Amino acid sequence: MRREDPAFPFRVAAGSHRPQSADYPAHVDQLLRQLLLTDPGERVCLPEFGCGLRRLVFAPQSEALEATVRMQVTHGVQRWLADQVQLTGVAVQAGAGADASPGLAEGELLVSLEYVLVDTGGPRRLDVRVP
Repeated sequence: MRREDPAFPFRVAAGSHRPQSADYPAHVDQLLRQLLLTDPGERVCLPEFGCGLRRLVFAPQSEALEATVRMQVTHGVQRWLADQVQLTGVAVQAGAGADASPGLAEGELLVSLEYVLVDTGGPRRLDVRVP
């Protein structure tokens, strides 16, 4: 059975005038992106939801920052999406300092998640640029 979920951001399909849908892996990618880019306190009904990564983009680039980002992402995914995602790896690249990653502006972070979909067992990777 093929599973489809609402697309994010919510939009209406032009031909059918029905909510546009996304296949399950794309839907989970969208959920992860929402989790990473939402600041705690931003959602009124779920004030603890989010990882707060935007608050860290101008923090001094260091191993401590990368460890903090990995910890916040791991905790957020385990708390909010553990029933859909089994996280297998989190990598962080910064856009400032001596080890700056090419293609990233100063103050940007690139968070790469490797995970397995619980429902399908399929491995996936998602790269999220945090401006």
